[in-house]
Amino acid sequence: MEKFIVDTSVILNGKILELIDEEELGNKPIILISRIVTAEIEFQANVGKVIGKYGLDVLKKLREYHNKGKIKLELVGKRPTMEQIKLNYGGELDAAIRQDTHDATLITGDKVQYDMGIFEGLNVILIKEEVKKKKKGLPHLKLFDFFDENTMSVHLKRYIPPYAKKGTPGNWYLSKINDDYITTKQIEDIIYEILEAVKEDPRSFIEIEKKGAIVVILYEYRIVITRPPFSNEVEITIVRPLVKKQIKDYNLTPSLIKRLSKAEGILISGQPGAGKSTFAAALANNYLKQKKIVKTLESVRDLQVSPEITQYTKLEGSLENSADILLLTRPDFTIFDEVRTTDDFKVFSNFRLSGVGMIGVVHATHAIDALMRFISHIELGMISSIIDTIIFIEGGKVTTVLSLKMTVKVPTGFKDADLARPVINVRDYISQTLLYEIYSFGQDIVVIPVSREYKESYNNYRTKKKSRKREQIQLDLEIQDDNLVVSTNPIYAGKNVEIYSGSRVIFTGCFSKRGDITLSVDNRDAQLLLEKLDDNKKLYARLK
Repeated sequence: MEKFIVDTSVILNGKILELIDEEELGNKPIILISRIVTAEIEFQANVGKVIGKYGLDVLKKLREYHNKGKIKLELVGKRPTMEQIKLNYGGELDAAIRQDTHDATLITGDKVQYDMGIFEGLNVILIKEEVKKKKKGLPHLKLFDFFDENTMSVHLKRYIPPYAKKGTPGNWYLSKINDDYITTKQIEDIIYEILEAVKEDPRSFIEIEKKGAIVVILYEYRIVITRPPFSNEVEITIVRPLVKKQIKDYNLTPSLIKRLSKAEGILISGQPGAGKSTFAAALANNYLKQKKIVKTLESVRDLQVSPEITQYTKLEGSLENSADILLLTRPDFTIFDEVRTTDDFKVFSNFRLSGVGMIGVVHATHAIDALMRFISHIELGMISSIIDTIIFIEGGKVTTVLSLKMTVKVPTGFKDADLARPVINVRDYISQTLLYEIYSFGQDIVVIPVSREYKESYNNYRTKKKSRKREQIQLDLEIQDDNLVVSTNPIYAGKNVEIYSGSRVIFTGCFSKRGDITLSVDNRDAQLLLEKLDDNKKLYARLK
């Protein structure tokens, strides 16, 4: 009987089982398993690594083969310490396996181990998995069989049929791929293929690895693998970018394109799957065409940007560490994908205040919600210095664009000039309609909707930008005692209006049940109205 000793790589890739099943090692071979190998696999399984769990299954299968008489299994060597396992960066454990082969043929799937074995005069067999090639030169992995040209993501869970999300951002549906339940072997084989493919491709990497969860970037795919105790079952979610766009595909107005080229504090907001990251990547590539130095800062590096754009992630587990290094690269613009935690908001703000153009991607239900998330982390007085433009994406389209500007004024609805304070005006960028005012009130920061009837979206504006203007409402001004009475047709009683002088808004108010607004002549707004009247300026109102 021939003797073979295997290293960790052949256990983890499961190839030793194939060699035995196909009788490539002869009849009832002696398989030596070093205690170094079992210790490594046990350690990986204990810290929650997926590959460790797979290795344990292979070891159990080898014991079954021994019990059935297919092989003779022997444990050899001395078990390493925990510190030796943790510090195996220089290949010391692999060297120990080579020194303790017991005159057996070494089987390995590691090219370095193979080359060192040849150098040391050992009998070595290198086992590499043959893979089919796809048209794009990528290996044919089992996960690719679940995709078609309309698939956005694939969802695999043990003991459940496979599902796929198909369509485009904002217009998708969940579809069962087939009625076959995913078995333990199928899902573990897919996981193993993914992890092996990452090793072979220099563009792919393991982004996050925790106990019970692993996030992989494989080619253009983002893959999340979870298992107990984190999830109740073994599950794989594979997401790929179905759409890659350029800025010109978003049908933006020339004025907005010009603003985006100059704005340096941009928030891209929207709900999950709305197309935020697609727009951010398009914007990054557009800055690159403008001869700007562009970098990205991502917890999971999956933005589809040009190769010239370097993508950074957490350095030693911290985005603050990444920011320290990134600042030294002197970028003109940085795309900060997924601003979520308090530290993320601080990093974004510090970069912006350092003079770097920042584009942040934020989950939000409405455009204003993205700003409110910053308000809870950043001092109000700094907001307008950090953010000047908010873009809301819905269904893969730009539907709302907001602009921010700080001013000192009496907030809308207040009449006393002594109540003037710093106010952040949030306007619709296209129509310049004042939508919200943000200011301090006592110990609180309030976000007040000023134009509650505003429903115009950016997309609608693009198609209706020459639509009719709001009706001008004629006004009569009269001084009664110490009051200025602004009156109009009673049909506008109870309506919120903006008072204009020419094209400038003087103030906003609400007509009473009699159809008038009464202001003290000492009031700042009343004095401004009288000044405009003395200068023969046309005064009128428009519904808000």
